[in-house]
Amino acid sequence: MRPLPRRARATRAGGDYVIEQAPARGGDGGERGVVAEGPVGSRWAGRFRVFRYEVRCWRGGVIPDLDEAVDSPRQLTSDPAAAQRVLDLTPRVPAAVWGRDELGAGEMWNSNSIVAWLLARSGLDAESIRPPAGGRAPGWGAGLVVARRD
Repeated sequence: MRPLPRRARATRAGGDYVIEQAPARGGDGGERGVVAEGPVGSRWAGRFRVFRYEVRCWRGGVIPDLDEAVDSPRQLTSDPAAAQRVLDLTPRVPAAVWGRDELGAGEMWNSNSIVAWLLARSGLDAESIRPPAGGRAPGWGAGLVVARRD
């Protein structure tokens, strides 16, 4: 089974935006739209850059592995206001420990959790989204659970 991509794309006036979770890189994150960082594996390990991830929301970003996605892209809405809500929420995504259930949501927090959280908090029907045949989305439920709490 191939995993779903760990990125999302939003379009609004002014262009396309890519939202993704990826390993943290050094330097100024502004050129790649870094809006949040979190630890990988444990809070303690997150003190070291190699154990950190970053959440990016960048205009004109590239999804290099889009061709590897099982059933993508999926257009969830054509409402510009909904796309704007997703973009506005991105800096507020919980920066929980990646790969752990630190938030007590019943499964680990990961990139799928971030996308599910963003969609649910923006008012889109993230509960109805299911992986395509042959796909999987571990962590998706964690994003939905945490979004309902906030």
